[in-house]
Amino acid sequence: MSFITTLLISLGLAMDAFAVAIGSGIALKKVKVQDAVLVATFFGGFQLFMPLIGWIAGLGIREAISSVDHWIAFLLLGFIGGKMIHESIYEEEGVEEGKAANPRNLYILLGLAVATSIDALAVGLSISLLQNSIVELAIVIGIVTFVLSFAGVYIGNRVGNFCEKQVTILGGLILIGIGVKILLENLIFPG
Repeated sequence: MSFITTLLISLGLAMDAFAVAIGSGIALKKVKVQDAVLVATFFGGFQLFMPLIGWIAGLGIREAISSVDHWIAFLLLGFIGGKMIHESIYEEEGVEEGKAANPRNLYILLGLAVATSIDALAVGLSISLLQNSIVELAIVIGIVTFVLSFAGVYIGNRVGNFCEKQVTILGGLILIGIGVKILLENLIFPG
């Protein structure tokens, strides 16, 4: 997998965490460095480990579905991206407030980290089916998510709700684009 593809997947997956980090910054009246580090560590850490878990799970089923793996990757990435876009556009205002619950509460932060990294689990599964290595991708996903989440806390504290939905839509579009790329590569240049 090229570094550009790795970076685009990482950016796409990090957008949910970035948007929630913005919400966390909105919820905090006064942001301290340790707040941003805590949010970024939880989000980046879960985004790093979830693809690894998905990749390991995919090893068990890879042989059985190898002839349609590119379709599965396309459908999973398309579904994840579409879900991100749909939720961003049609999300109710009350749900939005739940995202911005107190990020200093470790239970809330744990829930947010798991919720924003489920997509990374599915991407790890997809990468496993395509027989690509996951280590570099997982590390880049973790680093990109950490950096964007750290910045997101401060952006949210300063800017507010202005760009939260647009960021999630962009992330969804990136994941759909990667899915289309994988599908076309395997249909045009099979095997």
